Amino acid sequence: MLRLHFSRNVNPRLAVAASRYLKAPVEYCFAAPFDPAHSERFRKLNPSLRIPILEEEGRAPLWEADAIACRLSQIMGSAFWRSGGGLPDLIRWLSWGHNYFVRAADLVHWERVTRQRYGLGPIRPDFLAEGLAGFSEAAAQLNGHLHGRDFLLDDGLSYADFRVASVLPHADLADLPLADYPAVKACHDRLLTLPAWADPFEGLDAPQLPDVPKI
Repeated sequence: MLRLHFSRNVNPRLAVAASRYLKAPVEYCFAAPFDPAHSERFRKLNPSLRIPILEEEGRAPLWEADAIACRLSQIMGSAFWRSGGGLPDLIRWLSWGHNYFVRAADLVHWERVTRQRYGLGPIRPDFLAEGLAGFSEAAAQLNGHLHGRDFLLDDGLSYADFRVASVLPHADLADLPLADYPAVKACHDRLLTLPAWADPFEGLDAPQLPDVPKI
């Protein structure tokens, strides 16, 4: 038994996309762990209540999208999560993506999208400026690396591409200047040719997130 608890937010979307790309035999369960009606049950799976969470018979619940992608790749016998000599390069891009590219884009997304969507207050200019500056620096580095190549690793598509690009499906909503980095945009466009990436929620019970009010 494999059960993946998810929502439409960035990291759960990433886990669902990886699972569907791998064609893992997973039961997908839309979850709202912070709902008081469900929090007690989910706290037993992840004390932080955050999703995604993978339940696997005979194993402790597994949380965090990267760990889930690793485990599902093991189960499916896939090199999507590299092993052996290719593993350090994969980890390099996961670490870099988390600390720089994804973090910066998340700052922008939080101010322009999440805070507005849930009525958490106006955009904070200092946080937005920090995010945009970080995104510009990281996107320029990523653009240089991707110039003349299709994906991050020399031997083709890997989970690293999914992780680094995890914020890009929300780029338009967050008004990230993706067009300024053509190699990054081209890589994201290639990912969008994969049904599992373009719409990981197709056919699933996955209510839409609230609209973002115009400001």
